[in-house]
Amino acid sequence: MTDEERRTERQTERQVDRRLERAILELLERRAPAATICPSDAARTVYEGDDDGWRALTEPARRAARRLVTAGEVEITQGGRPVDPASARGPVRIRRAR
Repeated sequence: MTDEERRTERQTERQVDRRLERAILELLERRAPAATICPSDAARTVYEGDDDGWRALTEPARRAARRLVTAGEVEITQGGRPVDPASARGPVRIRRAR
């Protein structure tokens, strides 16, 4: 891979990251104040295909949620309770920060 190809790939990844962050916030905005979403909801929103390729965006959506936690925008929860994003394993939900 050339340097130019690497730069283009990084730029595309950053664009997807921003789209996932926006999708998370927009999905939460459309729901009740205490409602949650799954990272896969954001992945499905951003994915442009008709197949299950959205699954490849699930981990990037979890990373986007972690960045939004750091920014104070959302909380990541398990069992209805906020959890440390760095230690969360398994299914998580995302809600607006309280």
